[in-house]
Amino acid sequence: MTGTRLILRGAALGIAGLVAVAGGRAGAQTRRAKPAAKPTPAAAAATVPVTLELEPRAIDILKAASATLAAARTMRFTAVVSYENPSLLGPPLVYTTRSEVTLQRPDKLRVITTGDGPPAEFYDTGTQLIAFAPAENLVAVADAPPTVDAALAKAYEMAAMYFPFSDVIVADPYGDLAGSLKLAFYIGQSKIVGGTTTDMIAYATDAVFVQAWIGADDKLPRRLRAIYAADPAQLRHDLELSDWQLDVAIAPDAFASARAASTTRIDFARPDPMLPPGLTPPTAGKPTTPARKK
Repeated sequence: MTGTRLILRGAALGIAGLVAVAGGRAGAQTRRAKPAAKPTPAAAAATVPVTLELEPRAIDILKAASATLAAARTMRFTAVVSYENPSLLGPPLVYTTRSEVTLQRPDKLRVITTGDGPPAEFYDTGTQLIAFAPAENLVAVADAPPTVDAALAKAYEMAAMYFPFSDVIVADPYGDLAGSLKLAFYIGQSKIVGGTTTDMIAYATDAVFVQAWIGADDKLPRRLRAIYAADPAQLRHDLELSDWQLDVAIAPDAFASARAASTTRIDFARPDPMLPPGLTPPTAGKPTTPARKK
């Protein structure tokens, strides 16, 4: 929900970026007041005073959404992620994935993902982390830590696995965000997104600028749209959340896969191999070493 870890490639939306965003809004007001002296964007950013403010109304909405999510012992939802990638001609292409998410606190998670690429399944059974690739019929297994938060961290550290909706399912979404917030403001209401009335807010950290649509009544996030400062192309990452079910009964076998349990195992490891010091990557065109089997 925080959006600070919404997409892996997030890096730093520096103060300059925040100034540019806020300055754009203030700059428009300045231009209306003095139409004869239309400033350039650079001049506007340099002359318009900008205050990085955490508006209480926006913070209250973030806290309410966080509290609603944190209080749920179980949850189910659908996450549709759309992310842009530059094409060979320059203009970005957009790719989409759809994940069906089931969570049971403190230590069980299932994520079934399909989309513009190979399907993938992830399970935290409470004792094991299981990453299953149905198309390749390969599975990686590791011991599970005691919480979903720790499981998400371990999956990223061991295998560079990350879910764009991780901030929605951690134990304390607002707590993870609060220390890095630089800007937050209320935009207004929408009656379009999620088929319900949502409060629109925007917030930013040193890493990312996020616009969020949060249910006005149920306080559940419906959409998050992020742009990262370290991305020179300012590509957009969009996360739509729907089909929310909180505190529902979940069958005990929901967090296991019979097919994954019987398929070929590979290492639970990062896709980018870590070479020992002094070694160089293999020459392009030469065959690579196949994945080790257990």
